Amino acid sequence: MYAMVYTRLDIAYAVGVVSRFLSNPGKAHWEAVKWILRHLRGTTKLCLDFGGCDPVLEGYTDSDIAGCLDGRKSTSGNVFTFAGGAVSWQSKLQKCMVLSTTKAEYIIAVEAGKEMLWMKRFLQELGLKQKEYMVFCDSQSTIDLSKNSMYHSRTKHIDVRYHWLRSVTEDKLMVLNKIHTDKNIADMLTKVIPSGKFDLCTQLAEFRSK
Repeated sequence: MYAMVYTRLDIAYAVGVVSRFLSNPGKAHWEAVKWILRHLRGTTKLCLDFGGCDPVLEGYTDSDIAGCLDGRKSTSGNVFTFAGGAVSWQSKLQKCMVLSTTKAEYIIAVEAGKEMLWMKRFLQELGLKQKEYMVFCDSQSTIDLSKNSMYHSRTKHIDVRYHWLRSVTEDKLMVLNKIHTDKNIADMLTKVIPSGKFDLCTQLAEFRSK
């Protein structure tokens, strides 16, 4: 958990999954933990690398749909990069069950928006400003919902408190933008992905060997 929180975003999803069974772990869970430890031992030279590009803050969000087989809740993930390297990340179960992929993606977009505004103010206090503060999402329906206040049968169940995202985007405090799934770093925080995609995500987060 310590490694995951401070430097190892690559194990965030795996640690989050096994942590759900801390109160009553079984042999299968212990085997999973050993695989995580083997991964850490085999990648001791990996580290976060900064300065590879301009000092720009960017965010990435993603969510699965009902990935938890016990409670049928979705897993949300977001990553924020600055100067190319990841500076903040999160992988956790959503607090409520959702009825559509759009709602799952919309909820994490709201959480990412809050984090983006906090980091934006922090950087501005340090004298660092940029033209636009981008949060990337691979769900076009979520982006459309953040811009369109019209209700219809597929979105009327979304709680009003999540529509805070609309006012933020309307005020141009941040921009919610589309990104292709293949380039979305947050994918590795929400689900099991192929090794090739996993390596790509870590590279995009500037997570590389010393």
